Amino acid sequence: MNGLAKICLALMLLSTIAGAADNQLMESTKANEDVPLTTNPSSSFWRASRPVYAAQDTYGKPLPRYRTEIRSRWTKDNLYFLFICPYEKLHLKPSPHTKTETFQLWDWDVAEVFIGSDFQNIRHYKEFEVSPRGEWIDLDIDLSKPHHEEGWKWNSGFQVATRVDHRAHIWYAAMRIPFSAIDQRPPADGITFRVNLFRSQGPDHKLIVWQPTMSDTFHVPGRFGILKLAEQQSPAEKQKL
Repeated sequence: MNGLAKICLALMLLSTIAGAADNQLMESTKANEDVPLTTNPSSSFWRASRPVYAAQDTYGKPLPRYRTEIRSRWTKDNLYFLFICPYEKLHLKPSPHTKTETFQLWDWDVAEVFIGSDFQNIRHYKEFEVSPRGEWIDLDIDLSKPHHEEGWKWNSGFQVATRVDHRAHIWYAAMRIPFSAIDQRPPADGITFRVNLFRSQGPDHKLIVWQPTMSDTFHVPGRFGILKLAEQQSPAEKQKL
């Protein structure tokens, strides 16, 4: 192999590595102030953020029919997420209650955020779930405990809004999570979190993920991606939109 070929091969490898790292990064764009929760992806609030997509199962098999768009914003007090969720058939819990949290909501259709600020103890993180009808649950997860689901007794104070477009077969979910519930640091440009994004979909309980966990469970923190707080979208990110 001559020198030019070696250089080209090295550049290709570097490009592949950079692309893989980029696919594991989600950028949350700063907003100047908090706003009422909206599920309208065309709103100026959500248009100012770069989407990522959950479009595979937990083992990395593509699920293009369920390609879920997810966006994020942040303010000095709160972290926001928007899920845009295509579906075939909804799998909903009978007799929903939206005023109080719903234990074992994960047995039904949900959108989920797993997020942790501790990069030393990655087995400790927070879990936030919302259903198409606005049911919700938040959990303080510690995988070192034998029954980590008991973390549902914790309360973050997060808020949700949802909407189902039955004609288009898409449901929308927005979350507003207080930073005080997930980190002791004040939010600032460049701060990062460990994060993964999930859905459970339909009567056959399809699992749809952003970062594949290579397991039958979502609870594999070593496979999480990175969420980065940004003052504004970088020029490179804007070009991707």
